[in-house]
Amino acid sequence: MNAIAQSVQPPPQHMRALARANQVRLARAELKRRVAMEQISVSDVILQCPWEAHSMAVADLLMSQHRWGQTRCRRFLAQIPMSEKKTIGSLTERQRRTLAAVLVPAERGRAWSATPWLTDSPTRA
Repeated sequence: MNAIAQSVQPPPQHMRALARANQVRLARAELKRRVAMEQISVSDVILQCPWEAHSMAVADLLMSQHRWGQTRCRRFLAQIPMSEKKTIGSLTERQRRTLAAVLVPAERGRAWSATPWLTDSPTRA
C-alpha cells in the first residue's frame, strides 16, 4: 500500500504579510482609541514603546489626542525639533524622555501652547 501523506503547507508569504499588517493596523487603532479616550497617555506610550507603536509615526500618535490636529502637531514638533515622520521605535532614550517631559504638563490639564512665548508676555496697560 502506498499511503500518500499530505503535509499541511503554511500560507504563502504574501498572505502572512497581509495578516500581520492587519493585526498591526487593528492594534494601532485600539491604541489610538485608548489615547483619545484618555485611558493611556501619549507620554506613557512614548516611554514604554509597545510593539504596535514601534513603527508608528510620532505625529500619528500625537494627533490621536483630543484637539491635536496637524497644525498643532507640527508646531509642537518644530520646537523640539523632531520630524513628524520619525517613528516611535527609532527614538533615542534621550528623545523619548524629552518628548514625554514636554507632553506631561498638557496631560495634567494645562493646555500646551504652540507659541508659549506669546502667552507668557506681559500685558499692555
